[in-house]
Amino acid sequence: MPLSIRRANSCKILQIISKSALILCIIATFCTISASAKRYEAYADGAAECVAELYTGQILHCKNQNVKLPMASTTKIMTALIVIEDCDLDEVITVADEAVGTEGSSIYLKKGEKISVKDLLYGLMLRSGNDSAVALAIHHSGSTQKFAVCMNKRVKKAGATSTNFKNPSGLPDTEHYTTASDLCKIACEAMKNPIFRKIVSAESYTGEFRSYVNKNKILKMVEGANGIKTGYTLKAGRCLVSSAERDGMDVVSVVLNCPDMYERSKKLIENAFNKYSVGKIDQNTIFMCGIVPCKIENAGNFLIEKDKKVNYNIEQFSDEEKAKNDGAQGKLSIYCGNDLIFSSKLYSIITK
Repeated sequence: MPLSIRRANSCKILQIISKSALILCIIATFCTISASAKRYEAYADGAAECVAELYTGQILHCKNQNVKLPMASTTKIMTALIVIEDCDLDEVITVADEAVGTEGSSIYLKKGEKISVKDLLYGLMLRSGNDSAVALAIHHSGSTQKFAVCMNKRVKKAGATSTNFKNPSGLPDTEHYTTASDLCKIACEAMKNPIFRKIVSAESYTGEFRSYVNKNKILKMVEGANGIKTGYTLKAGRCLVSSAERDGMDVVSVVLNCPDMYERSKKLIENAFNKYSVGKIDQNTIFMCGIVPCKIENAGNFLIEKDKKVNYNIEQFSDEEKAKNDGAQGKLSIYCGNDLIFSSKLYSIITK
């Protein structure tokens, strides 16, 4: 074969090889991008999550909710609640020396500074001041160690049994942890306190001694947002407890170690509002139990899945059953689909 033909054939072979290599490279790149996108989508979720409705306590979503994890500055939810419950918020105190220069996020308290408990609380929740946490803990208990003891007692009352506090701020400690489920319970407990709720829902605050702007972006991202606390350390990752209220339904969301904590929290909250609505029965509502007009024992709230039918059932008690149920005439049961979502005894409104 002539040399010129051999060279031409070699060039064609090289072109084919080059084109094949380019195609393989494009395919490999596309696969890499697709895999990366899938990894990011998985990584965008929190390591642990829990979503609940505040007034009913019903869990709407959960993932790894019982895994013990660090929670960074979301710790300050319990710190604030204890101070609100136990202290005079208008009292002006002198900042303890131990609080000055506390590591991490700060409101830059100065040695010997005079400041009100209220201004410290807003600095704690709006700016996540670790120095504020220490100052409040010492004011309340005399030391951060004694305050942590109070925190661990109080958290059990909220039904959080897998949480342990070692400090009031959330700075890293191997024995300082919670679960998404526990933190959701703590947040719901705190959000029922009107003073706490007012503090964490404020986009800004101007006090007697200090002024702050809330750095919790969820307040401007979600319709009806009303709190509550951000958190971040290298060990805990990005953590967010958030809340929003619409039409009498208040959704509380917890994400722990979630890189895209704001967008993920927004999605969880919107999903909850899209799926559920709140139902209420006033204590003065009249139900007929046979021929006897009755009322329920206590006013009731319950969640309704929007795509399911709601059914009411009234069971009339026999004379023997009435005697066993404190004279109740019967029982009201409400079902959403096949799920019982509310029940209450019915008592006659006729007095003899």
